[in-house]
Amino acid sequence: MHAITISEPGGPEVLRWSAAPDPEPGPGEVLLRVAATAVNRADLLQRKGFYPPPAGSSPIVGLECSGTVAALGEGVSDWHVGDPACALLAGGGYAELVAVPAVQLMPIPSGVDLVTAAGLPEVACTVWSNVVHTARLGAGETLLVHGGAGGIGTHAIQVGKALGATVAVTAGSAERLTRCRELGADVTLNYREREFENEISADVILDNMGGKYLPRNVAALNRGGRLVVIGMQGGATGELNLGALLAKNASVTATGLRYRPVAEKGAITAAVVEHVWPMIAAGTVRPVVHEVLPIQRAADAHRMLEAGGVFGKLVLAVSS
Repeated sequence: MHAITISEPGGPEVLRWSAAPDPEPGPGEVLLRVAATAVNRADLLQRKGFYPPPAGSSPIVGLECSGTVAALGEGVSDWHVGDPACALLAGGGYAELVAVPAVQLMPIPSGVDLVTAAGLPEVACTVWSNVVHTARLGAGETLLVHGGAGGIGTHAIQVGKALGATVAVTAGSAERLTRCRELGADVTLNYREREFENEISADVILDNMGGKYLPRNVAALNRGGRLVVIGMQGGATGELNLGALLAKNASVTATGLRYRPVAEKGAITAAVVEHVWPMIAAGTVRPVVHEVLPIQRAADAHRMLEAGGVFGKLVLAVSS
């Protein structure tokens, strides 16, 4: 097969479309012939040498994909060769073939084409596992989403609205905030111009900034509020005022998907299929794709994401 390989840690130029060994599905795994994958910020970190795959996982970049089942590992009976599917991966998505635990496969949502579906697993699993499983967002509560124009943000806006929440977002331009409102955001703030903690009180905050926003997020929490940190774009450390947290009976949680055990990932994908896929089928939630590029232009896609102008997801189409 061919895959995007990394000659050495570095900039986008180290990404090369070249020959690589074919993966083999182990017990409980499925081999997917990849139709498309999608770009995540974690991919950029791995390219730079800062985010290694879990032990035993593919060293190839790519945390999600869509495709068709090419072969079944021992013990797999719920899938058949030729079935279309999308998958949450620990790695290996930037390739023509990838082996993935069967429990991390999901059917393609109704009304979504195979290529577009490649951009759904990471955002759907991240949002549902954090906003619902961890933070327990309820109808009538306020959800604040930082990075509302990104892949996770655009999905979180729609899921939050579908759950009956008031959704507030931050983003860096008037144009991006307008597009967030078109997705259903009720309150929008330009983080370059206004201080969100002085204008928003939230029950749940989904944060991709980490240390830089930690004290400001705590200030923005309502009593009993839940801050969930899923990224460190603003640094890994920040000052935590425990007095402010105690006074609000609030909580701070940091979570990730990639290093979770397979069984946990399987539970998350099952919940997404049960709860989120019907939202997509009904048109309440829709995939937001900025652009589809051929996999050979992975380096360009990384440059685009780093430049900051992407709204939603960048998808990389694979043609064998």
